[in-house]
Amino acid sequence: MAREGLLDVGVIGAGRAGLVMAAALADAGHRLVGVSTSNEKNIDRAASMLPGVEILDVATIVERSSLVVIAIPDRAIAELVEGIAVAGIWQPGQIVLHLAAPFGTGILAPAVAKGVIPIALRPNLVFTGTSIDRMRLRETTAAVTCPAPVLPIAQALAIEIGCEPVVIAEGDRVHYAEAIDIVSTFSKALIEQATGILRNIGVEDPAAVIASVAQTSVSNALARGSWPEPPLAVYEEDE
Repeated sequence: MAREGLLDVGVIGAGRAGLVMAAALADAGHRLVGVSTSNEKNIDRAASMLPGVEILDVATIVERSSLVVIAIPDRAIAELVEGIAVAGIWQPGQIVLHLAAPFGTGILAPAVAKGVIPIALRPNLVFTGTSIDRMRLRETTAAVTCPAPVLPIAQALAIEIGCEPVVIAEGDRVHYAEAIDIVSTFSKALIEQATGILRNIGVEDPAAVIASVAQTSVSNALARGSWPEPPLAVYEEDE
């Protein structure tokens, strides 16, 4: 359990997000108990990204951890949390954190009923499951949802992995998830369409052609989005 402010961290799920979160928390000084996965590809990936990490079953992860990170597909979280509750494995005072964008802490209700501390924390990036994500964590924010008394813990965890915490209300998680999905889905589709057009006209490296355009377009759009609405008389002469 917790020792001198550090936590024993167990991660359920060893996909891209789970492994990056495990590495980030280990880098912050927390002790990595192990990860739980039955996927052979993810076991190999875990061994590469987290040398020496133990692959444990879910029950062992929960029993040994003061912080349990749930990093499985969104649709599977409710059943997992309920199953662990029915098995009587959740521990009072244990922190349980999930990474699902659409959900707040309501999905953790069966665990909360057993006395756990619930946190929803989602770094705002598309995970690659590689070391490059560790650098990207330091350049992004993380959506944090939890009960008010728990907020300092959640914000501290976000900061420890390198993110700036942004508080999202429980009832607003679905809207937050929608915004994130719009950006990730449409940007991917637009990039694929643009590179396809260039490839069809014989451009050997379409990504190199549009990379700077895409990056500056997004940067400009984000900058404009952060400005207050200008008066009607103000206009850009080059538009």
